[in-house]
Amino acid sequence: MNPDEPKTGRHHLGRPAAPYHARLPGFTAEIEVGLGDVIKRATSFAGIRTCGSCLQRAASLNRWMTFSGRR
Repeated sequence: MNPDEPKTGRHHLGRPAAPYHARLPGFTAEIEVGLGDVIKRATSFAGIRTCGSCLQRAASLNRWMTFSGRR
């Protein structure tokens, strides 16, 4: 890896990197929930309104990590 190359969030073979998966039984049902969605729900519950950059950040975090229930 060249240290002068910008980090793009892609795998070293040029493919998009797969998100990390964390299994949390009881936390989610049968659907996958992204980290960005979890943070977005928590901040909206606290009364913080979402803006355009918040939605972009949530989408980026969803691509980075997901939570699922069962296999």
